[in-house]
Amino acid sequence: MESEGFDVGRASAVSVVPPAKPRKLAKVPFVELADGRLQGVVSSGSDIARVYVSSFAAGTRTFSCGTNNNRPCGGLGGSPCKHLRALLDEAVAQYGLRRIADYLKIRLEDDEPSTFDLVRGFDGGPSREQSGVVFNRFLRYLSYLELPGATAPLPEMHWFPATGAMR
Repeated sequence: MESEGFDVGRASAVSVVPPAKPRKLAKVPFVELADGRLQGVVSSGSDIARVYVSSFAAGTRTFSCGTNNNRPCGGLGGSPCKHLRALLDEAVAQYGLRRIADYLKIRLEDDEPSTFDLVRGFDGGPSREQSGVVFNRFLRYLSYLELPGATAPLPEMHWFPATGAMR
């Protein structure tokens, strides 16, 4: 099937569900649902060179936040810190509240749930997760943005939204 000179059957891009709302990429440049977690990279509000890798785990209902070099977040206590809340807000913008709740196995009782209802579901407390895997995947994906345009398959880029040609 050809579309605008583009062989859809052989492309490295796949159709993606459009975001529920526009996201703030400067604050939370990377959000993913993977490995039984909502996880991502959140920029520091005070230091441009620092980022936090934050995650919410399904099943254990725990949460984690630390710098890209595995130092724990200073704001992480018995409840999610501001980085985790920013991650959750952007994930809801990207995937929608119901999809996040389903993936994380959080039951929403309210007819009009909010992100507060999701946060309340994480009663397992903080845990220490290694941030290296998520951060390295984020950096690897960023390196693809520097590649010249091509139609050759890049299997790891299936998560990256295709522009225009794949609708």
